[in-house]
Amino acid sequence: MEELLTYIEKFAKLTAAERERIQTVFTPKKIAKGEYFVESGKTSHAIAFVESGVFRSLYYNKKGDDFTRYFIYEGRFVGDLHNFFIQAPANDYVEAITDACVWSIDYEDFRQLEQEISVWPLLMAKLHAFATESKLKTANTMLNLEAKDRYLLFLNHYPGLVNRVPLSMLASYLGITSSSLSRIRRSV
Repeated sequence: MEELLTYIEKFAKLTAAERERIQTVFTPKKIAKGEYFVESGKTSHAIAFVESGVFRSLYYNKKGDDFTRYFIYEGRFVGDLHNFFIQAPANDYVEAITDACVWSIDYEDFRQLEQEISVWPLLMAKLHAFATESKLKTANTMLNLEAKDRYLLFLNHYPGLVNRVPLSMLASYLGITSSSLSRIRRSV
């Protein structure tokens, strides 16, 4: 819980009473490897802060092939933030790729915090902007790089994840085949 509060305070300072209130509405939850935290087409009624574990955001094409958009790991919020905020159906899936422990908050409690904590709306706007900017910046950078350079950027952007993410998912994220990824890994 302390990591969550520290993360929130990167965006706005909280009083002792506000910290206590936040602790009452975030609940610990275990998510098994392979379980979806968010499902495409369904409205997400919770977001969570990752205490341990790794998730990926993904979508399926018409053939049923899955494609990884990005990874979420410890010290980050997991969920479809935009669609959670407006209570609209999600566009993608968010899947646990390892067993995970999170601090979850449901939509009703989230809205209650907006009424009780004056900086909460600003804090969430900053969090949403930060998450969106980070994803867009990485995606735009990846578009202009060769496969080997995309892999090196992944190593830099997601330190320590290379050994926790299945190679097929990493290859999907990088937009290359698993065999190409194996060749790149041998050459680095």
